[in-house]
Amino acid sequence: MKIIQKLLALVGLLSLCALFIYALQDAPTDENFEKKLINDYNVYALQVPSYLDFAGEPMPLKSPDILERMDKELLVNTYWQSNGLLMFKRAKKYFPIIEPILAKHGIPEDFKYLAVIESGLTNAVSPAGARGIWQIMPATGRENGLEVNDNVDERYHLEKSTEVACKYLLKSKEELGSWTLAAAAYNAGNAGISRYLREQNVKNYYDLLLGEETGRYIFRIVALKEILTNPAKYGFNFREKDLYNNVPTYKVEVKTEIHDFTKFAEEYGINYKILKIHNPWLREPKLNNRSGKSYTIEIPEKGYYVTQ
Repeated sequence: MKIIQKLLALVGLLSLCALFIYALQDAPTDENFEKKLINDYNVYALQVPSYLDFAGEPMPLKSPDILERMDKELLVNTYWQSNGLLMFKRAKKYFPIIEPILAKHGIPEDFKYLAVIESGLTNAVSPAGARGIWQIMPATGRENGLEVNDNVDERYHLEKSTEVACKYLLKSKEELGSWTLAAAAYNAGNAGISRYLREQNVKNYYDLLLGEETGRYIFRIVALKEILTNPAKYGFNFREKDLYNNVPTYKVEVKTEIHDFTKFAEEYGINYKILKIHNPWLREPKLNNRSGKSYTIEIPEKGYYVTQ
């Protein structure tokens, strides 16, 4: 019995020594820590490009506060990887619709990134009541010819809401004098930006002391522009087939009431859900249209959806 006890004690001592040696070997010395970094997940500081601009208007990156604020937005948006990948996917789907409308109005293409930071290219709803990809308030929509009510809300209509955004931005550019200030005014309003410029006796966005949201606004736009333009540079890897695409549609003109969108959808070989996906501006299961107004409803081409 004593022999067994001694053997067990010896085994225990040897095991303890082995654990101690392993612990020493695995301790995070400078050398093995650097080796581990090669295979482990890494977070890197980013190099802010020496030149960045919004709509052709350069950012004053030699100013230390501007450089730090730009660095922050590049870091935040680079390392929010899931959101970043979704932006690439949605951009492929929605930018081809937005870009020609901007071009038609003579608005720089960089403004498509404004829509990205406003809504993430989704039909978002803000606490203040702004809606759609361009986050348009009810009064702004109505003032610019959109129908906004419980039955039809054209702020969810991408083409029409982009037209309204263009009108607003052109007016802001005319009043404020630069595209950068026009973009900031999309967040804070023309009157708000004009007041800040006057009170602080400065002439451009980068000299203004602003609240958190408007103060980050241009930097967020430029960060998304830089990342979406240079995916590999910021570590985003995907194939063309990983991105989202628009389903081809054809237009159906309607000038009467529609009492049941479920039955209406079935007439075109789709269901209610698919009808609403392609026409999110139709807010109820019916279309009132007591005035006989002409509406254009998008119907997807056959073969893209599987329905039962």
